[in-house]
Amino acid sequence: MTQTLLSFGHGYSARALARLLLPRGWRVIGTSRSADKAADIEATGAEALVWPGADMRPALEEATHLLLSVAPDDAGDPVLAVLRDEIARRAGALRWVGYLSTTGVYGDHGGGWVDETTPLNPATRRGHQRVLAESQWQELAEETGLPLHIFRLAGIYGPGRGPFAKVRRGTARRIVKPGQVFSRIHVDDIARVLLASIERPNPGAIYNVCDDEAAPPEEVIGHAARLLGLPLPPEEAFDEAEMTPMARSFYAESKRVRNDRIKTELGVQLLYPTYREGLAALVEAE
Repeated sequence: MTQTLLSFGHGYSARALARLLLPRGWRVIGTSRSADKAADIEATGAEALVWPGADMRPALEEATHLLLSVAPDDAGDPVLAVLRDEIARRAGALRWVGYLSTTGVYGDHGGGWVDETTPLNPATRRGHQRVLAESQWQELAEETGLPLHIFRLAGIYGPGRGPFAKVRRGTARRIVKPGQVFSRIHVDDIARVLLASIERPNPGAIYNVCDDEAAPPEEVIGHAARLLGLPLPPEEAFDEAEMTPMARSFYAESKRVRNDRIKTELGVQLLYPTYREGLAALVEAE
């Protein structure tokens, strides 16, 4: 039987997983909100559906695996808002369900360590929405036996998503907030974690998906500039820097995220254990 992944919100991380699955003979169906983006999905070898809009019941009937990447809103998960009953009916036939969440659910820990058992205490609206969506999926799994796996992703980077374009344009900024650190993860390592989970399902499991080194954002920008042989962008104090509310909100949380579980339980060896290896690979690929 062909294994079929139905991917809601088939974006950056989901496409990286599809790049691993398609050569293995999988069928991948991805949803997008527009016809243009649907065409982009089909150009990668996956099938595409425009949703909301398309009747998702046939695809759900054929799916063996489900991946959820749609951003939640204040009411929680948009997929469940529309398709909860249909997914519940398919719970026993699905082999694996993955929900992509964020390490933002842990909130601010002043640079301290968190793991998957840390109580959830989000500091941002986006974090609160993710906590609600996680709980909705967990509730459905408890009711139906849905084989749910939650992946809490750190800051994602990779091809087309890195600091190099801004460094080259001279628009990169080294914002300095003492004690501030972020965890990151290369998109190819996200895909490898998801594949490892698909191959070793453990319904109910929660995984932090990040690399081995949380780092201050100004260090990452500085390293990118050095890799390109360009001048270091000047430092700016966080308290004095002009920033959008969205940009400033990212500095509301500082923590170091443990990733032991993806290694011990899933056997994942990161391709890019720190931002240094990841950025070097991006430069080389360019």
